[in-house]
Amino acid sequence: MEWVIDADAHITEPGDLWSSRLPRKFANQGPQLRRTEDGHDRWHLGDEPAFASVGHTAIAGWPEPFPSAPRNMDEVPPAAYDADARLAYLDEIGAWAQVMYPNVGGFGSQGFLKMGDAELQLACVRAYNDFLTDWCSADARRLLAVSATPFWDVDAAVAEVARCAEMVHRGVLFTGEPERFGLPYIGDTHWDPLWSVAQEAGLPISFHIGSGEFLGDFTPARIKAHGMGAVHVSTSVSLFLGNGHQIVELLTSGLLARFPELKFVSVESGIGFLPFVLEACDYAYGQSSMRRERPNDGLPSEYFHRQVYGCTFFEAEGFGRVVEAIGSDNILFETDYPHPICLFGNVREMIDATFADQPDEVRRKVLWENAARLYRVEAPVPA
Repeated sequence: MEWVIDADAHITEPGDLWSSRLPRKFANQGPQLRRTEDGHDRWHLGDEPAFASVGHTAIAGWPEPFPSAPRNMDEVPPAAYDADARLAYLDEIGAWAQVMYPNVGGFGSQGFLKMGDAELQLACVRAYNDFLTDWCSADARRLLAVSATPFWDVDAAVAEVARCAEMVHRGVLFTGEPERFGLPYIGDTHWDPLWSVAQEAGLPISFHIGSGEFLGDFTPARIKAHGMGAVHVSTSVSLFLGNGHQIVELLTSGLLARFPELKFVSVESGIGFLPFVLEACDYAYGQSSMRRERPNDGLPSEYFHRQVYGCTFFEAEGFGRVVEAIGSDNILFETDYPHPICLFGNVREMIDATFADQPDEVRRKVLWENAARLYRVEAPVPA
């Protein structure tokens, strides 16, 4: 069997995640999963719905299009929340390993900021990371944990990354837009202790799409004007392109020069925009004063090739053009299981369509070698 590594998938968190792990004084203050009168499971903070509904995090296999979704945990596929069922699913699609991301806390942990209590926010992040460690222990060779971070407190974030490194996590989840939350930009030396501990531990930093605020795009006026389906499409593509902006910020921030061994991953964003972004960055760099301001810096594209990765999942037609433009060393494969836009029921078909005209070397790099090196995945041991 040709095994692949899936660089982006999500866990639909079980209802007792926080209630069973938070310190006793916070037992009733963390996220709670409640079933509404019409049978929908929804995460709450206190009496207020505050996080994504369960069904919209686990649509894989659902027979109707978005925004239709499973109503509750009884209707979502077991592989969305059960580690043993996930491993069985990975066997079905020929994925040896899968990199795990959250839902409830947000794709950059920003959801926890709604609590307004720094101690509680940190406790929730730590509880999630403990849960993730336990969940991935079903087979830690194959279920790869990416640590959530309390990014609003850099000292706490440093301590949590160090703690999770000892628990053999494989990466660090961080918002690509800290300035949205009143924090310094990523190039500010404020963040250097975080980059330093991650570099020392060999943990790549993940910029997952939607790590800022994005549900605001689903406004009643916009849905009325365009329709729910159109808003879903527009928001999805806007999130992809938003990560393009984050990559530009990263490449021009100066932090990659300061931390030459630290890797970054643009998650769930696609790769089609990368040739334009790199060419545009290099062109603008040549027209700017950056050469005088940072004379020891290289071209933005040079930093990308040394330290940054993108993830592809739906780009069968455009894949070859991207590889021709930037090469295949910085591309990972993902499915985004079990989210609304994930590959499901067609994973091997998409792989074959994407790599139909590609040499074996490109196929090996993107489907296995790049991710295996980045996340320290060992080759499967024959039974």
